[in-house]
Amino acid sequence: MSGPLWAVLPGSIDDPAAPSGGNRFDRIVLNLLSGATSPQAGAADFPTRPVYEVAVDGAWPAPDERARECLGHALSDIPDRSDVLLDGLVACGVPEILAPHKKRLRLIVLVHLPLSDETGLTARQQADRRARERATLRLAALVIATSRAAAARISRMHELPGEVAVVEPGVSPAEPAAPGESGHRLLCVAAVTPRKGQDLLVATLEKSLAGLRWTCTFAGAIGTAVPHTGENIRFAGPLHGTALDAAYADADLFVLPSRAETYGMVVTEALARGLPVVATSVGGVPEALGRAPDGTRPGILIPPDDPAALADALRRWLTDPDLRARLRAAAAQRRQTLPTWDDTARRLSEVLDS
Repeated sequence: MSGPLWAVLPGSIDDPAAPSGGNRFDRIVLNLLSGATSPQAGAADFPTRPVYEVAVDGAWPAPDERARECLGHALSDIPDRSDVLLDGLVACGVPEILAPHKKRLRLIVLVHLPLSDETGLTARQQADRRARERATLRLAALVIATSRAAAARISRMHELPGEVAVVEPGVSPAEPAAPGESGHRLLCVAAVTPRKGQDLLVATLEKSLAGLRWTCTFAGAIGTAVPHTGENIRFAGPLHGTALDAAYADADLFVLPSRAETYGMVVTEALARGLPVVATSVGGVPEALGRAPDGTRPGILIPPDDPAALADALRRWLTDPDLRARLRAAAAQRRQTLPTWDDTARRLSEVLDS
């Protein structure tokens, strides 16, 4: 058994009304590290450790005074020389709260998304968040990112003196989807926010592909209303468990038009079902999409915020049976090579013990 770990997390980590890739990553990996969840059958063992979770309510990364006080008290209660893994959403906006603990705790910051990458910020807000994140990461003994692209960007943006470790998200096993012949059922799973680009996808479908047969389901908490017309677009809200599995099973193509992503866990979740993907080539998305063992991509990558490229990729998918067959074959191959959550927990354990 390895040494104990304190994990400082957003209070919303287990809130089903506010699902996020970061929360899901934290919950799955911490459960595996602590032994609360067993590794998959046949997986190589990795050392478990005591994990003490500290979930702090607040409007992170810009908390009110009460949340700031709660975080400060929580850190003060952690014994000296402890390993403390802090979710970047909580830590990166409040370096002044972490600074008094730099010498007595081993601060480890897991960055799911650089704070200044969130859309809808003013230039002043971006600069402030970037400066706060830089100060936080320079206090840390170790910084972790979830893709090679994110690690390189964080290191470059903040001019960090040490290496940023990479711990890639895993994916849970899933039954393959049953493809429809026409390929017209599109699915997008992501919180509905400007950063995820659902506005671009809706506009492209309704303006550029109106003459073709398609339906599109959007699954995710609705943070921003996206105007649309017609019954072939459906905003289902956040889906979980069997409802989310059913949405994947009833899809032919997964679409992720994000303007920024550090990795894109939903991409590998789609590939776990053998679904091809059309996604923007941002951050770690190309790493998540990957390639089949024969070198083919199981989807199409396009530039962000490019309606013409998105329309072209979707039109090709909807009208070219040979393309659909090739991408489905590549997705079926890629499905066999996806990283597991056991791989993620093992890698995090190695990083923590390094």
